[in-house]
Amino acid sequence: MNWDRDGLDWPNRQSSGFVQAAGLRWHVQRMGRGPVLLLLHGTGSATHSWRDLMPLLASEYHVVAPDLPGHGFSDPAPFEARSLPGMARAVASLLQTLDLQAECIGGHSAGAAIGVQMALSSLATPRGLVLMGAALLPFKGLAGYCAAPLARLIARSAAPRWAALRAGRDHNVQRLIDATGSRIDPRGVAAYRTLLRSPEHIEGALALMGGWDLAPLTATLPRLQSPTLWLHGANDRTVPETQAIELAKRIPQAQLRRLAGLGHLAHEEQPELHARLILEFLHGVSRSPANPAERSGAEAEATRQ
Repeated sequence: MNWDRDGLDWPNRQSSGFVQAAGLRWHVQRMGRGPVLLLLHGTGSATHSWRDLMPLLASEYHVVAPDLPGHGFSDPAPFEARSLPGMARAVASLLQTLDLQAECIGGHSAGAAIGVQMALSSLATPRGLVLMGAALLPFKGLAGYCAAPLARLIARSAAPRWAALRAGRDHNVQRLIDATGSRIDPRGVAAYRTLLRSPEHIEGALALMGGWDLAPLTATLPRLQSPTLWLHGANDRTVPETQAIELAKRIPQAQLRRLAGLGHLAHEEQPELHARLILEFLHGVSRSPANPAERSGAEAEATRQ
């Protein structure tokens, strides 16, 4: 995607910049001052996903939101770096280049998996994790067996250009958004339309999907030490609520909040609600000792709703 053509009306354009890190040119948005809050979008999305939530969080945090490799205006990652650990290392390299340490990490869908992987791999030591519509489980059955190889095959073929021609049509863009269970504003729809008309973006999303193996991540969730707020839309048609309930139980310090009437893009539907819940959570963890062993039993005990 071309920034001077496709990015002219990009949400929060005034906060955008480009950074060379991990051998890639990244599009990064930054705003606000204070502790660093890293936001990682999901597969097929980009920084526009945070268009309304990011300014609200920037009232108290230095918010950093990159386009993940192969998405939006960032370069694609080389094939060997498209695994989940590879993506986590690339994001960690970006932070190192920016000379920043993420005190908190927020991730949506696949971005949540990257944030969790960074914490589990000690690539970051966040005092708090915020997972939004987190996609942490592989597909089950035949779909799970076929999804990654199929995505890799499509990403290497001419299919992304065909997919962009179809997906970028107005009615198909709206249909794809509706399939998430969410209803978002026209600015968001327009940004997704721009992304879905880009074969490079579609190829990047498919490549990311094709390079992931989530089974090792879910197996190690009980080792996650960071206090975690899990926000999940009750109307999420992408990640079933039953998955959120099951996985939150595996994380020692997880709070699961069910958001009635919202879908997979819940943070885009109600950014004010998300900002309030996230800031309340982060206020709590900022008052807690950084070392989990120093927390009282009440602080360390998981809270689930």
